[in-house]
Amino acid sequence: MKYGEVIHARLHKRINRFIAEVLIDGKLEQVHIKNTGRLKELLRPDAEVILERSGNPNRKTRFSLIAAAKNGSWVNIDSQAPNTVAFDALKEGKITEFGSVKLVKREVTFGASRFALYFEQKDAKGFIEVKGVTLEKGGIALFPDAPTTRGTKHVLELANAALEGYTCVILFVVQMKAARTFVPHREMDAAFADALLEASRQGVQILAYDSIVKEDELVLDKALPVYLA
Repeated sequence: MKYGEVIHARLHKRINRFIAEVLIDGKLEQVHIKNTGRLKELLRPDAEVILERSGNPNRKTRFSLIAAAKNGSWVNIDSQAPNTVAFDALKEGKITEFGSVKLVKREVTFGASRFALYFEQKDAKGFIEVKGVTLEKGGIALFPDAPTTRGTKHVLELANAALEGYTCVILFVVQMKAARTFVPHREMDAAFADALLEASRQGVQILAYDSIVKEDELVLDKALPVYLA
């Protein structure tokens, strides 16, 4: 996915979940953060960040914070981007586990949950739940970076759909190139890790792909090994 006009800035401080204060050409300005996660290892004082200019003249903030530098590379933090890049990659046949699909829809409801993608192939119908990953430690991509009861609910609902005959997948979009593997972050949320393991046993496929992160673009790239524990 491509962004519009982007600029570089320096993070001064994060004010709350939604707002950060940055330095643009030496002047302080408040910007919207496109991710409500903790992001402690990324949104540090003086971190280099990328901002996208808003096209809405009525918005209180002129820019949205979409990426932060870590160890010389960019990490995309836009929580809306993973669904878009997964949708694009699936339509273009770039997710090797699927190949070509004849139909893809976004935001489709099943039971009490709404999944990111619904797809149809010649002999299958299914759902894909997409999770964006911004946390990496020692080459290991970890999700979640904060407890997520909503995420656990989605995983269990997807397992129910698998039992009804749908092809079901959880796709972790790792929004960086630094990771070599993906592991659920059990220390942060044991219930989510347990739900993921149980869903896998019930036939839900667990995938992780890293991404190419440019200043104004995010593209799904290569599959990563997944270790459930």
